[in-house]
Amino acid sequence: MITLDHLTKRYGATTAVDDLTVQIEPGRVTGFLGPNGAGKSTTMRMILGLDRPTSGTATIDGRPYASLQRPLREVGALLDAKAVHPGRRLRTHLLAMARSNSIPVARVDEVLERVGLAGVSRRRAGSLSLGMSQRLGIAGVLLGDPRVMLFDEPVNGLDPDGVMWIRKLLRSLAAEGRTVLVSSHLMSEMQQTADHLVVLGRGRLLADSPMADFVAGHGSLEEAYFRLTAGSVEYTGSEVA
Repeated sequence: MITLDHLTKRYGATTAVDDLTVQIEPGRVTGFLGPNGAGKSTTMRMILGLDRPTSGTATIDGRPYASLQRPLREVGALLDAKAVHPGRRLRTHLLAMARSNSIPVARVDEVLERVGLAGVSRRRAGSLSLGMSQRLGIAGVLLGDPRVMLFDEPVNGLDPDGVMWIRKLLRSLAAEGRTVLVSSHLMSEMQQTADHLVVLGRGRLLADSPMADFVAGHGSLEEAYFRLTAGSVEYTGSEVA
């Protein structure tokens, strides 16, 4: 479980995340929604220890990410599919990740096969399309067989077959009892994938609700979402995305 307790992040006079308290529970896909600049990426970065909260806490099963001895075995995350050294071969990249967390080498080949990259494992990361980079990032998420997984816009660059594949993957991971948090701007896709929604606006929590309850009376997730976030003003500056 991911627990955010009065989580707050300020950049000077700008509040990117404002007193956020929510639990992301296992066994379901939680969709993480909000306008650009609402604080979604900043929240994910604080969960992963990449940004330090101004106040409050972000913990995984009661512990901060920085305290995990072998974090890839407990938490998998895809924040930026292109954040890989362009000259590194795909298998070499995953092998380095595995060795850093005492993950068996055989697991590298397992995840390459699962994401459909086994046949191109000797290609260099810089030669990949965005869709293939997404698959490599997802392989990294799966590598340590973690119980908690975070995905930021995982379907970017994927063709329709790839979108269907990631939808089935996310739902299967949740069905195994894992905690799955997914940020996306694709409302139609999120409506078919998520069981629960957490919605931010101006860094504040606007909704923490089962999908069915959120959509009830609106006809679609897109309509319900835009009604809820109509007053949310985008922040300026990429650092508070």
